[in-house]
Amino acid sequence: MVAIEVPEVNYTEYSNRQLVAVPLAVLVLALAIIGGWYLVTGAPANLGLEFTGGVELRIADDGGDVEQQIETAFERQPDSVRSIPGDDVYVVTFRAADEDPGGLAEDLSTQADEAGLSTSAIDQVSPSFASDTARTAVFGVALAFLGMSVLVFALFRTFVPSVAVVASAFSDLVIPIAVMNLLGIQMTLGTIAALLMIIGYSVDSDILLNNSVLRRTGDFYESVRRATRTGVTMTLTSMAAMIVMAIVAALFGVDLLRNIGIILSVGLCADLMNTYLLNVSLLRWYKFEGVKR
Repeated sequence: MVAIEVPEVNYTEYSNRQLVAVPLAVLVLALAIIGGWYLVTGAPANLGLEFTGGVELRIADDGGDVEQQIETAFERQPDSVRSIPGDDVYVVTFRAADEDPGGLAEDLSTQADEAGLSTSAIDQVSPSFASDTARTAVFGVALAFLGMSVLVFALFRTFVPSVAVVASAFSDLVIPIAVMNLLGIQMTLGTIAALLMIIGYSVDSDILLNNSVLRRTGDFYESVRRATRTGVTMTLTSMAAMIVMAIVAALFGVDLLRNIGIILSVGLCADLMNTYLLNVSLLRWYKFEGVKR
């Protein structure tokens, strides 16, 4: 078993403002990306078929220039075309927020047949069902975040340390969503599950740090170093597993697992930054300045 050597940061060399500058700048940039995305598309992220409604065709790769055939086969331009190498299948998605997906599916199937494309499967999601699914997913994430926040405040019963945990978790959620937009990863039920997992990972490392600083005796910096050694090792181990999963899934064309691996890797990287810069700075301010007031 190979031990992970965790580099130690001399926090005494940096002021609290210097520590929070980087995580706050990254958070502001992520919020700007999400806000700009909302202004352009009307949604904070690239929404998948489950959240928009529409039709998804699975077209068999029978050889030849299938992509070119897909481009010219349909009267309307597909919203996305992706290949699944292992199954020799192209997945063609048409969003239909204001249309009858049943009628659209029939039209698209007819157009595919006329173009000589072999349609192996057709999936359709009604706009009303997609809207309900989107609301349920948003409610689930909000409820999980709220429940986490209540639990943290009940656990520490002090304002600043609790806010530090909640702020870190919020940033850990926002940053992966912004990266999803930049990489073209769609918001689906699978990626929502990944975001929920990030909340758990974030709270785990933050509570470890807060417990070490607030509830154990000893010097502040020694408590931080003790929590950092354990927390960083745990996070890096999880990141390594997620990166391997993303690479293997990409090689085998499993888009969902690849996307989950990417999102969790980004979220865990953001958690390292937020926990050991943002959270540490707030805890140090609370221990040396806030308590005096």
